[in-house]
Amino acid sequence: MTTGTVHVVGAGLAGLSAATILAERGERVVVSEAAAQAGGRCRSYFDPQLGMTIDNGNHLVLSGNRAVQAYLKRLGASDRLAGPDKAEFAFFDLNDGARWLMRPSDGRIPWWVFQPSRRVPGTKAIDYAVLASFLSGHPGKRMDEVIRTAGPLWRRMLKPVMLAVLNTAPEEGSMDLAGAVVRESLALGGLASRPRIAAPTLAAAFVEPAVDYLKAKGVELRLRRSLKAIEAGEGRARALQFTGETVALGEGDRVILAVAPAPARDLLPGLAVPSDFRAIVNGHFALPQGFDWTRHPAMTGLIGGVAEWVFVFHDRISVTVSAADRLVDDDREALARRLWADVAQTLGLGAAPLPAWQIVKEKRATFAATPAVDALRPHARAPGLANLVLAGDWTQTGLPATIEGALRSGETAAGLV
Repeated sequence: MTTGTVHVVGAGLAGLSAATILAERGERVVVSEAAAQAGGRCRSYFDPQLGMTIDNGNHLVLSGNRAVQAYLKRLGASDRLAGPDKAEFAFFDLNDGARWLMRPSDGRIPWWVFQPSRRVPGTKAIDYAVLASFLSGHPGKRMDEVIRTAGPLWRRMLKPVMLAVLNTAPEEGSMDLAGAVVRESLALGGLASRPRIAAPTLAAAFVEPAVDYLKAKGVELRLRRSLKAIEAGEGRARALQFTGETVALGEGDRVILAVAPAPARDLLPGLAVPSDFRAIVNGHFALPQGFDWTRHPAMTGLIGGVAEWVFVFHDRISVTVSAADRLVDDDREALARRLWADVAQTLGLGAAPLPAWQIVKEKRATFAATPAVDALRPHARAPGLANLVLAGDWTQTGLPATIEGALRSGETAAGLV
């Protein structure tokens, strides 16, 4: 433990990850957050239109996500993720009505590709040789510069999965970022690839346990506290100017700046940050009368629709559309009807009327996971300030903008200070 205080600015998942590690280590920590609640983009709220608590979006993690498992274990919240014992991924092609389960084998040897019942319809075992391309580095390469972006395996598995992983059209996506995810999941086998969904909500799984943990450790968490400027001198951050208050930094004090890229750039002039972003649109629907949610997969990937992933919960049905810039300005009710049409077809609801609904649009949900944008992501050490480090999924984590990447960035920052 080092003497002095660590100021964590930003209480999204990156900031919470860093703060909980530091608190566990016995450091003196103060967390400041500009919003009225912790969690950043990982948030849940009561929606009066639906009459229930919903997440802002559907955030999926995998059983092989090391930082997720370590974070939840630290907080005593390992039971807050739900998912199957085996890696099973349901898909539905709205064009021809085909349904299938992709079922990777548990271990590293991918014998499942030799069983037609476990692989994507219309594919042969030899088609999966393309996965070897994800196992090595391809610096600066787009996906379509490395692999063939056509054929049934691409259309029915690789494209929808990589679109969700990168939140960027996969053809233009970074092959290195896509490969990093494959190497830590599918390449390790089904046991590392089991889908996990926060239960009962994102906040209950990732945010509320962290806030409780920090309070129990005596960490000061100050909400509605916005950082306006950082005073620097002699290669160090010397003071933090919050709204209505300036905090002087002693020689032993350190700062973790865990804010979004635009505020970070404003606070640290000259800092290069991602400047191109992609939207995500989520639709939430009340369960139709008489609907038995237990008879449907918890998650289904769609081919050929507007909706891309359908999530079935005990109290609602949710839809996610990635790289949704083309939809983000559409009329909300018209968009709800388009998404519901895909849901009704997927779940066999026939002409079920549109139930109570909510549309959540995140216009700048993640940075564009292209090689050019990836090259702009800064490393955790802020240039020129010895006592300040950066955290956030937009920093150079080696992963796309994911929960796992955010938590890892917090680990890195906590280690550096």
